[in-house]
Amino acid sequence: MEVGRRISASPRPCSGRRILAKKKRARSDGIVNSVKKLQRREISSKRDRVFGLSNAQERFRNMHLKEEYDTHDPKGHSSPILSFLMKRTRVIEIVAARDIVFALAHSGVCAAFSREKNERICFLNVSPDEVIRSLFYNKNNDSLITVSVYASDNFSSLKCRSTRIEYIRRGQPDAGFALFESESLKWPGFVEFDDVNGKVLTYSAQDSIYKVFDLKNYTMLYSISDKHVQEIKISPGIMLLIFNRASSHVPLKILSIEDGTVLKAFNHLLHRNKKVDFIEQFNEKLLVKQENENLQILDVRNAELMEVSRTEFMTPSAFIFLYENQLFLTFRNRNVAVWNFRGELVTSFEDHLLWHPDCNTNNIYITSDQDLIISYCKADSDDHWMEANAGSIHVSNILTGKCLAKINAGNGSPKVDECDSSAGSSSNRSNSSLVRSTVAGALEDITALFYDEERNEIYTGNRHGLVHVWSN
Repeated sequence: MEVGRRISASPRPCSGRRILAKKKRARSDGIVNSVKKLQRREISSKRDRVFGLSNAQERFRNMHLKEEYDTHDPKGHSSPILSFLMKRTRVIEIVAARDIVFALAHSGVCAAFSREKNERICFLNVSPDEVIRSLFYNKNNDSLITVSVYASDNFSSLKCRSTRIEYIRRGQPDAGFALFESESLKWPGFVEFDDVNGKVLTYSAQDSIYKVFDLKNYTMLYSISDKHVQEIKISPGIMLLIFNRASSHVPLKILSIEDGTVLKAFNHLLHRNKKVDFIEQFNEKLLVKQENENLQILDVRNAELMEVSRTEFMTPSAFIFLYENQLFLTFRNRNVAVWNFRGELVTSFEDHLLWHPDCNTNNIYITSDQDLIISYCKADSDDHWMEANAGSIHVSNILTGKCLAKINAGNGSPKVDECDSSAGSSSNRSNSSLVRSTVAGALEDITALFYDEERNEIYTGNRHGLVHVWSN
């Protein structure tokens, strides 16, 4: 789901973290005309909308626990190996592509599993001192990008590698090649993968240079060298450059993402001596929030400014922008809300209290149509069958807030004949795919979640390093 995903050379606080929901499909006309999309949606028949709702409910009906994979290898897959890579740790990220499920553990071990054969294919760590920090599936060339740090470098620099999915399927993770070798990605340097625009942004803190690369072939397009740039935010078609603030204003520039051309330069007035909670750009809208002040929404085309009371809009821990619907999600205190760019609350979700209090968006998934959110939530208090540590997986409609389906201990159990079938064939598998966890156990402390839209399967990872497949 993530776009504009940034990986830095050291952990960063996630306050005000911004993520764009993924593009549904490649379009030749660049940014979709949102007005036309809204018109089409409004004039579409009510019957079609009802069909879409019932279709979504049907897709997730009878989802149950199907398979279990283990990211942990007690023997170690190479020798010598870093001791902490051999420890069982929680799954922090799941990515699926071409019937392969990739699961990254907190230790830095990443395993690839085949959904066709239900076995572990390989580990993606190609050297014994490699600690993988994050994953990105590049659909432009059907490859997986791993971002790693190494013990030999004292874990100080990010190194990126691209490996084609076909090589991973053959069990050849070492057939990939290094990316951005010319860049010094030491803290506070970073690399950011932007799926919407098909770009990669790198920042070399050593020489204060930002560079933009093409995600299709990794060629460098242009660079930005300015020590006064404090932050860069990426939006469909554009980049927002935020410069070091003056006492009463912050200088801003909007650039074309394609060639770095300056489209607009202006100053935004600030309240003196007030901390800036966030500055976000989405298409023509600029969102600015200062400590204990109202949210300001500025239309950069005509300088039209509107404000939302600070009592109505409180600073969230994370954003997800839904450019298809011209809406954005905010995350705060386990709650999710949907807003429009007039500062109006569009949706409050029913029965949707997130399990994790932090802003870990690896525990949610937004579908490519941007109509559904799949989340790991607290179980209902009246669900008497739920164990204290078990949550539930909720599928909710983003535009209505209605909960369409949920997977919990009461409905996620596999059918008897499927259990028998799975058990009968497990002896032929090189990695255990026989489900050992109970459904309640699989729903305990889920730490990563991914939805494969092609296979209509949900993958979850937990604190024990196990990956579970939920399917109907």
